Amino acid sequence: MRNRVLAAAVTAASALALTAPPAAPAERQVALTIYNNDLALVKDRRTLDFGSGRTELRFTDVAAQIDPTSVSFTTVDDPGAARILEQNFQYDLVSADRLLQKYIDAPLEVVLKDGKLHAGTLLSFDGAALVLKEGDGLVSLERGQVAEIRYGKAPGGLLTRPTLEWLLDSRGGTHPAELRYLTSGISWHAEYVGVANAANDRLELSGWVSLDNHSGVTYPDATLKLVAGDVRKVPEAPERVPRVMAAKALVASEAGAQFEEEGFFEYHLYTLQRPATVADREIKQLSLFPATSLKCRKVFTYDGSRDPKKVRVTLEAKNSKEAGLGIPLPKGKVRVYQEDASKSLQFAGEDMIDHTPKDEMLRLYVGDAFDVVGERRQVDTRRISDRANESSYEIKIRNHKAEPVTVVVVEHAWGDWTVTQKSHEFHKKDSSTFEFEVDVPANGETVVTYTVRQTW
Repeated sequence: MRNRVLAAAVTAASALALTAPPAAPAERQVALTIYNNDLALVKDRRTLDFGSGRTELRFTDVAAQIDPTSVSFTTVDDPGAARILEQNFQYDLVSADRLLQKYIDAPLEVVLKDGKLHAGTLLSFDGAALVLKEGDGLVSLERGQVAEIRYGKAPGGLLTRPTLEWLLDSRGGTHPAELRYLTSGISWHAEYVGVANAANDRLELSGWVSLDNHSGVTYPDATLKLVAGDVRKVPEAPERVPRVMAAKALVASEAGAQFEEEGFFEYHLYTLQRPATVADREIKQLSLFPATSLKCRKVFTYDGSRDPKKVRVTLEAKNSKEAGLGIPLPKGKVRVYQEDASKSLQFAGEDMIDHTPKDEMLRLYVGDAFDVVGERRQVDTRRISDRANESSYEIKIRNHKAEPVTVVVVEHAWGDWTVTQKSHEFHKKDSSTFEFEVDVPANGETVVTYTVRQTW
């Protein structure tokens, strides 16, 4: 039933006579710059025929979630050939319910599934029923029983696509024109796949870009640029323009695609080296860079004040040319895999990275160790004065693996502090953190003890 109603709506809308002709695209060129934060800049260039003097023009196939206040328009070959005097964004798109809304207090015919015909004036409707006035009486028709709705003359103001309607002052003629605007409803994010070798000293890393477009329009053969960075947007009140329905679960994989990276303002810009069509309600994946092998190391870390039992497992690699990479990495999720004894890849864990410049460290918290555990306890405390005390701690690291491991033991202290006794050397990381790096033998245990004096 809904398909028939929608078909009738489209037929009625297409019968509408337009006083202003739509802009007929010729040699269309689309450039799309997508940001991380639900924002895109669209540049749409078309060759248009302009009337002379004060004329009207409709520019169709714009994003349904366009910010109309961001629109910029120019005739490329002659900037003064046409200028906009007035602009209206028409987003009252045809749908079954919208068409019914237009027919309130208007006559129509309703055919039920049993073939019975009802003709009358539409008084109201909702998701459950239609209410018609037939002669001197009223009839309520369940929408589930409706097979077809027949409309009369098409009402004005219905569109099948979001449209910019302009009042122009033009010298006339045919000119290439470019429309620029910002839209929400489209974003991108990076995803990475890392494959660690058995020794955990090499990580084969590849990067992917996922585009999510539910802006309400398709961008055909677009020049595609992606901006990585935290671009500031001024918060605004909620717009009255309705949001488009959620994107369908369609994934278009474009393996082997290459991006060229460059600095832009205080961000990084990634340009795809070929055109790509970004369809509406589609998730599209593009290769950011091919698999690259880089040096890494596995680090065990125990912070007993944060988690009294668990030992974290982290893979660390420097994002440098010497290590095998050395390119700016947009923020995104990194999924790590490793081969098992049968040479089959298994999922090892995942982590999120922030925007990471070249020559910075990548630290991937993959999971918690199964065979390496920690135990931390405070064994003594004593007050030295009204503003100072001493506390003693014991940290046990037990290794149930068949090979030795090195564990970084993280401890915290506040105020003016001094370690007065210690079983192992430590490294002061910052004003409240110090670390012991200890070796733990296979199937063995290492005990770290220390006493800290704190003054406040």
